[in-house]
Formats: sequence, structure tokens, C-alpha cells
Amino acid sequence: MHRFTVEVISQTPNPQQTIYAAMHQDYAEGFVWNDRQNWPSEEKCGDLIIRNLLRGGRGHYGPLEHPQIILNCGWFPHSTMQQVRTHRVGVSFDVQSFRYTGSRILDVIAGKQDVEDVFYLRPVGDYSDRQGKHYAYTEELRQQDIAWCLEACERYKTRIGQGFSEEHARGLIPFDVRQHWVMSANVRSLMHLLDLRWKADAQLEAQKLCEVIWPHFQSWVPAIATWYETTRLKKARLAP
Repeated sequence: MHRFTVEVISQTPNPQQTIYAAMHQDYAEGFVWNDRQNWPSEEKCGDLIIRNLLRGGRGHYGPLEHPQIILNCGWFPHSTMQQVRTHRVGVSFDVQSFRYTGSRILDVIAGKQDVEDVFYLRPVGDYSDRQGKHYAYTEELRQQDIAWCLEACERYKTRIGQGFSEEHARGLIPFDVRQHWVMSANVRSLMHLLDLRWKADAQLEAQKLCEVIWPHFQSWVPAIATWYETTRLKKARLAP
């Protein structure tokens, strides 16, 4: 899991001021842009958002939909992509396609890339399923699965050499090939994702994605992140 990476491509500057402006326009007589020189500071706007929109379960989330953050997520398994795109309200994705990006699989056979740079296998350890059944994923079992990934790469190479298209040959590779994607979200939709995928019973890798996203959210909207950490983080509440 040490390969899992999330980086910020871009983000709305002064997001808490942006939310404040949207909130303020709801009840302001005038055109709020004209008074922009007198808007509270970014920090003060964060306090006002908590007090007027979020504190006490008010649930006024609409103004939180304006600021956007665009994240580049890397080296996560395909199953994680499936998990996060299921709840995509307010979230957009552009995902690496193995119709056009199959050269990595050939690089494994050529020794140019490590098999675990291309395919994801869980670490050795003790696990349980959602029904409570416990099992051990041993080093021996893991090595067997690495060998299977290498065998699948060989089969992929053979089929490509026989003239198969990448979109056809990709069906032979293990399910949890690693993928990179670009994901955009607003403040509300990102909290929605965290609500659903950072729960204790969420898929382990989806939880790790949220864990890696979290520092970016904290530095972007610190007041909202503090409120979220206190009131919603990992509490499995119904997402707003």
C-alpha cells in the first residue's frame, strides 16, 4: 500500500471565502461581489461556515458545492476505482484505460517494471470478510499469487504477439491491476465520499484512499475539516 498516492492538480483558492460568498448572497440585499474587499478573512469565513451552516446539524450544505479540488490518484487497484465511482454524486473521473496503456504489462515480462508496480496484492496478514469469517494470507499464498500475475503477463504478451487488440487481451490480466485516475470533487461531494468509504467496514483499499486524500482536504478547508473530524469522520453517518 506504500505505492498509493494522491496529489493535488488544482483547487479553488480561498475555498472558505467562496463558500461564505455563496452563503452570504442567499440573504444579502446587494451584489456580494461589490463588497468583496470587506469579506472576512479565509480563516474567519471558516468559522462563519461552521456557525451558520454546519453546527448543530443544520445541514445547509448547498454553498459547500462551489469550491472544487482536482486530485490525481495513483497506483490503486481497479477494485478501489469501482468502489469510489459507485457514489459519484458531484464527483467526476478520468480513468486510465487498458485499451491504450498495456505496455506496462509487457514491461513486467521484459524486467523493466516490478510486477507489484502493475498489479496489487494485499499485504501478508490476517483478514476477515464482512460476514466475520477469518483467514490468513500467508507469504506462501502471496508468492503463488505473484506467480499467477506473471503467468497472466506472459499470456497477455503471447496474445498481443498473435495480433490481439489490447482491449481483447486485457481481459486475461488479473482483476486488481493498478490504475491512475483524475478525480474532481467539491467540498460537499468529497465529504460524501469520505462518509461512505472511510467507514470501518469499507473495503480496506478504499479506506486507504480516503486516508491519503484527507491531508489535502485538511490543508484546503481547515475549518470544515476540523468540524468534519469531530462530527462525522468514521462515524458511518448517512452521507449528506
